[in-house]
Amino acid sequence: MKTIFQVQPTNRENRPRLSVVGLGKLGSPMVAVFADKGFQVTGLDINPQFVAALNEGRAPVEEPGLQELLDKNRERISATTDFADLVRHTDVTFVIVPTPSGSDACFTNKFVVDAVTKIGVALRAKKEYHLVVVTSTVMPGSTDGEIRDALEAASGRQVGEELGLCYNPEFIALGSVIRDMLYPDMILIGESDKKAGDILETIYTASTLSKPEIHRMNCVNAELTKISVNTYVTTKISYANMISEMCDHLPNADANVVSSAIGADSRIGKKYIKSAVGYGGPCFPRDNKAFAALGRRLGVRCDLAEATDRINDHQLVRMSDVVDAHLPENGCVAILGLSYKPMTPVVEASQGLMLAELLADAGRKVVAFDPIAAENAKSKLGSKVTFASTTQEAIDQADVVVVMTPSPEYASLKPESFSTHGRVRVGVKASLSTYIVPGRSRLERDTVTQRQVRAA
Repeated sequence: MKTIFQVQPTNRENRPRLSVVGLGKLGSPMVAVFADKGFQVTGLDINPQFVAALNEGRAPVEEPGLQELLDKNRERISATTDFADLVRHTDVTFVIVPTPSGSDACFTNKFVVDAVTKIGVALRAKKEYHLVVVTSTVMPGSTDGEIRDALEAASGRQVGEELGLCYNPEFIALGSVIRDMLYPDMILIGESDKKAGDILETIYTASTLSKPEIHRMNCVNAELTKISVNTYVTTKISYANMISEMCDHLPNADANVVSSAIGADSRIGKKYIKSAVGYGGPCFPRDNKAFAALGRRLGVRCDLAEATDRINDHQLVRMSDVVDAHLPENGCVAILGLSYKPMTPVVEASQGLMLAELLADAGRKVVAFDPIAAENAKSKLGSKVTFASTTQEAIDQADVVVVMTPSPEYASLKPESFSTHGRVRVGVKASLSTYIVPGRSRLERDTVTQRQVRAA
């Protein structure tokens, strides 16, 4: 493909010219956010369709707010497939490419190493200082290990005065990537040296709106911090779901009441201490497994991380049992919500998708709907389930309805939604903000805006 590229001069504030390698779910929003804050930004991807889309002002991926930012900042954004052009005309390069989990659950660095090697080769034709920032999630020891070795070998430079290297992961969620980039709780910088860290801190000071805490440290500390944060969050989720199951078996116990009180303790906090479906998506499950794998590699016991996973896996069994308890013979169950969270088409490790597959494999008739992720779910589920074209169409076919994500489309469901065409249905609302599996007696008195309902 012929490279589409425009030379980008340093802007009037003399800010560094930025580039982003990898224009996927995180890379494209990163380009847009930096451009919106006045930086000249170049994107690179091996997928020519992503490059063409960005150069034409189209969002390469689906993410709320992305197209609007691209429309607003087209004059500051360009894209290429050529590493030499990228390096020649920019000062700082963020690398945000996949790091797939290996057979041992540890992240693999092949794509990162490939990227920094190509950056290094391009640097041989450039005299000026260049900062390389690894944003992909990697195992502790990677940035100062094989990634640094590859960069130095390819560039013929040593990290230091002529070449900077940082590890700088994002803490974001798909569906709210742009908001999370603009309003982060903290910025984590693992730096090779003070010069590199200073440059990166300046970029974030200019591009964030929340005045976040900036934590600077060496690379291995930053790498461990990243997976530790996500592992701690998953622990809170599984802990809340463990309490929820206890409440299933205690007369008059309400997990929402209990978790709300627990979260009021400032040592704990309310975030993620809520009865919910299990965690899913492209980050939480694999980060937790990688944390446990790191412990095994180091000879450190990580029982807590392993137990967190076991409890999370059990949530599908819990929900399946609730469905089976209310599903009549030859009945149909509707699954509403097939993405791993609302406002994203991503179905990786989605609890809704896995529940649909579990029930279908057990011989249950399943109809499913998702306002955004239906096509991606179809590619995973195939003919195992029937797909409805609207929420109400799915409900109308079902005897049991399970709402698996807190999508705005489902928040407006009323009791009458569950009693169309003279059929009485069971509705199970299983969102992060409201989900708990109550006992059958409570089922009779809950409303649709609570956790579970029998529509009459």
